[in-house]
Amino acid sequence: MSETYSTSRTWSNTVIIKGLKPATMYHYKIVSTNSSIDHFTSPRAAGDTTPFAMDVVIDLGVYGTDGFTTDKRDTIPKIEPALNHSTIGRLADTIDDYEFIIHPGDFAYADNWYERHQNGLHGEAAYQSILEQFYQQLAPIAGRKPYMASPGNHEATCDITRHVSGDCPLGQTNFTDFMHRFGATMLAAFPSSSSNTTARARAETAQKLAQPPFWYSFEYGMAHVVMIDTETDFHDAPDGPGGSTGDNDGPFGSPNQQLDFIEADLASVDRTVTPWLIVAGHRPWYTTSGGEACLPCQKAFEPLLYKYGVDLAIFGHVHNSQRMVPVYKGIADPNGMRNPKAPMYIIAGGAGNIEGLRPIGKNVSYNAFAYADDFSFAKVSFKDKHNLQVDFIRSRTGKVLDTSVLYKEYAEKATLSDDQSTSLSGRSMAWLEIVVMVVLVIL
Repeated sequence: MSETYSTSRTWSNTVIIKGLKPATMYHYKIVSTNSSIDHFTSPRAAGDTTPFAMDVVIDLGVYGTDGFTTDKRDTIPKIEPALNHSTIGRLADTIDDYEFIIHPGDFAYADNWYERHQNGLHGEAAYQSILEQFYQQLAPIAGRKPYMASPGNHEATCDITRHVSGDCPLGQTNFTDFMHRFGATMLAAFPSSSSNTTARARAETAQKLAQPPFWYSFEYGMAHVVMIDTETDFHDAPDGPGGSTGDNDGPFGSPNQQLDFIEADLASVDRTVTPWLIVAGHRPWYTTSGGEACLPCQKAFEPLLYKYGVDLAIFGHVHNSQRMVPVYKGIADPNGMRNPKAPMYIIAGGAGNIEGLRPIGKNVSYNAFAYADDFSFAKVSFKDKHNLQVDFIRSRTGKVLDTSVLYKEYAEKATLSDDQSTSLSGRSMAWLEIVVMVVLVIL
C-alpha cells in the first residue's frame, strides 16, 4: 500500500510479509537506486521467557542543522558524528542492546519550524522538510528495530504556539502526518485463542475498539504493551474539541471508544503468558513539574491502570527524566517496589529537541529520581516474570544515571480467575506478520 496527503512531498509505502518465524533474523532490500541490503530480527512470540530490553524515547526532535531548511534530501543518510543529537547516536551505537523502541508522542518538532529565521515565509515546506529529515535520521535505527508510536501534542498541527495557526494548510492539521505515517503500521488488538470464553470475548471487544495509531496494544515475549492517546478522545482531552490547547482535534473514535478499548484490552491479558503489563502515553499526571500534570488524563486513565494491575506506566511531555515510586491518587504504595498494587510511573521526555530541557521543578513525595542536566532516555529490561528493571541513560556518554527494579511475586497470575494459558498466541502471530511494515514505512 502506498499513500500520501495534500502537503506531503513523499509517499509512505507499506509492505506486509506473512509467515515469519519468531525471533529470527531476516535480510531485506528495498528496490531503489540508493538502498543496500539490511536486516531485522522478527519479534519474540508472546510467552517467550527470554530476557530482553526495550528502549523508550519521547519528545525526540530533529538534530543538527538538518531539517530546519526547505531542502529535500534524496539519499538515506547515516548517523553523522558531527551532527549533535546524542540520543539518536546512542540508539544507533547500542542497537544490539535492545529489541524494539516505543515512542509515545512528539516526533521531529516540525511545528517549531518558525524558530529558524531561514525558514521565513516558507512554513509549509519547512514543516514537511523537518519531518523528512527526522525520519531519515531514524532510518538506520527503525530499519532494524520495530519502532512503536502513539501521538503527542506536537503531532497535532503545523504551529505549536499558534503564531500562524490560521495559515496551517489542511495537510498539516489534525494529526495528519502522524496518521498517514503510522496508521497502517501500528497494531490493532488481535483475536484471543484462549479456551476461556471470557478472555476471548474481551479480546474480541478490544480488537473492534482499537484505533491505531492512536490506541492499540501488542505483545512481545513477557510483555503486554498498551499504547494510549492522551491528546484526544476522552473528556476534557487537551487537544480534543473544547480542550485546553484550543486545537479542537479529533475525535478519532466514537464516544468512550478509547476508554472502552483500554478496559477490554487490560481485562483480556493473561498473566501466565505475559506477566508484565505496560501502558504508555504522552502526557503524565505525576511529575515534579506541577504545571505539566494532565489532570483530565489522570481522571480518565488512572482508575483503569490501578484496577487491572498495570505494572509500569510510561509518559513524556515534560522534557526531562523522572521516576516515581508506585503511586495511586497521589499516595505512594506502602509496598514500594516489592509487590505494589499501584503502577510505577516514569517520564522519559529528555531525549532532546529544539525546545530544550525542562527544569526539574519542586520535589514531590513519590518522586525517586529526576534528571535534566543533559539528554537522556530510558531502558526497560524484562529480566524474568518477577523482575522488571528500569534504567535511565545519559545519551551523550551511555552512563546509567538511575537503576530500579520492580519485583512482583504475583506477576504470573492471570487477570481472570480460571485458566487462560493459551490466551494471546493469536496476537503474537499477527504481530509477526506485520513487523516489516514498521521497517519499510520509515525508510
